[in-house]
Amino acid sequence: IPRGGAGLIRTVAKEASVPVIRTGEGVCHIYIDDEADLDMGASILFNAKCSRPSVCNAVECVLVHRDVAADFWKKALPLLDEKGVELRADPEALEILGTRAVPAAESDWDAEYDDYILAVKTVGGMDEAIDFINAHGTQHSEAIITKNYFKAQHFLDHVDAAAVYVNASTRFTDGGEFGLGAEIGISTQKMHARGPMGLEELTSCKYVIYGEGQVR
Repeated sequence: IPRGGAGLIRTVAKEASVPVIRTGEGVCHIYIDDEADLDMGASILFNAKCSRPSVCNAVECVLVHRDVAADFWKKALPLLDEKGVELRADPEALEILGTRAVPAAESDWDAEYDDYILAVKTVGGMDEAIDFINAHGTQHSEAIITKNYFKAQHFLDHVDAAAVYVNASTRFTDGGEFGLGAEIGISTQKMHARGPMGLEELTSCKYVIYGEGQVR
């Protein structure tokens, strides 16, 4: 179970002669829906980016519905300014953010910055956001901010990640926070362990059976 940066993990997975559980690659997203509580969204984004930007459950890209983008950034910018977060934005977001952001390169959509840097993408709806997340995420932690129950359920069902949140920060993806005790890692694959791993995920079973002459 390699622990470290994405380059180390990929090298170990490629070169190892034993099975490897890939952990910790965290290109995490938050989608701000057009039915979001924008104050909540701004607060969650600030926590997910700024509380500890160097960890794998920190958000690296925010997707904002274009219908609420202008209002959302009025609330989010003052918070992000407290930490001097650099914004790398698509052309539509740049029209709103102006000189507060720089143009995003194509590589920004796949970047794990581990720093006070945030990619900004404007989307036309939830399905576009889901497609973008599934194309660029690392199956770690993803979040939607919305007041619409049905949209939340659709997001939960269709986003492919180990942890998917509704109206909560991605920073909760952690073995201790999940009640697993000491964390071994956060698996971004599906066989066998997925998500935060505790000792149970490293334990194999031996079945001991006492009989009294039973036959099958």
